[in-house]
Amino acid sequence: MTARSSSWVRTGKFAATALVLLFTLFPVYFMLSTALNGRASSGTDSLFPTHFTMGHFSKVMSSGASGGFGRYMVNSAIVTVIVVVASGVLALLGAVAMARFRFRLRTTVLVLILVVQMLPAEALVIPLFLQMKDLRMLNSLLGLAVVYTAFALPFAIWNLRGFVAAVPVELEEAAYLDGCSWWRMFRSVLLPLVVPGLIATSAFSFVLAWEEFTFALTFLSDQNRMTVGVGLAEFLGQNTNDWGGLMAASTLVTIPVVIVFVLAQRRLTMGLVAGAVK
Repeated sequence: MTARSSSWVRTGKFAATALVLLFTLFPVYFMLSTALNGRASSGTDSLFPTHFTMGHFSKVMSSGASGGFGRYMVNSAIVTVIVVVASGVLALLGAVAMARFRFRLRTTVLVLILVVQMLPAEALVIPLFLQMKDLRMLNSLLGLAVVYTAFALPFAIWNLRGFVAAVPVELEEAAYLDGCSWWRMFRSVLLPLVVPGLIATSAFSFVLAWEEFTFALTFLSDQNRMTVGVGLAEFLGQNTNDWGGLMAASTLVTIPVVIVFVLAQRRLTMGLVAGAVK
């Protein structure tokens, strides 16, 4: 390959990378520019803020229910923490059972778990509403967290099963020979090796619970218990839309998601060989 052709290849790669970044980051830029644009509420379609202001953020945090949009974020945070912890613990135990124990209809159970994941959430709104009503868990953040956990578990179990199955059984047997109990083996050998999968499934559960709209709108009636998914809809009216407020609220909702994925990306490779080293 000549120097000129090599230069063209590098230029082509640079141009392709720039286009991908532009396509990926433009929505984020438009969201931020609209949130900081003082004339965004009037329906301007300018790509650049004409009047820089932080007023949209102040308005968002003071509007809505008691405590403003921050109240919605706190509610979503409570639900999300419950879902991430509950789905992580239950999915890890289920994945260990599916990967390590042999029992009748094991393959059928795995297939059913995958089939449940394929069911559209909209088809289950009414049955779940009636069930939660019978359990007296409507208009409850805990009830909403239970529903989200049920939807997160199929994918979490299926995903974690692959991580658990990839851990050599010989490591567990060696731990037993060294005098470890099952709990000590699980904590010191198996758990560090499946941390990457646990982080990945926790990130999925976080996204599912943080911005979900349909179930939150259906199951919650108290304005002070609404989550951010429902709170964002308040900026959309029948005749006019508050684009500045909507984009400011969207920015606030996006920040925790970005933080979670940055931390998950950094820690995704941690623990891959920690159990074997110990």
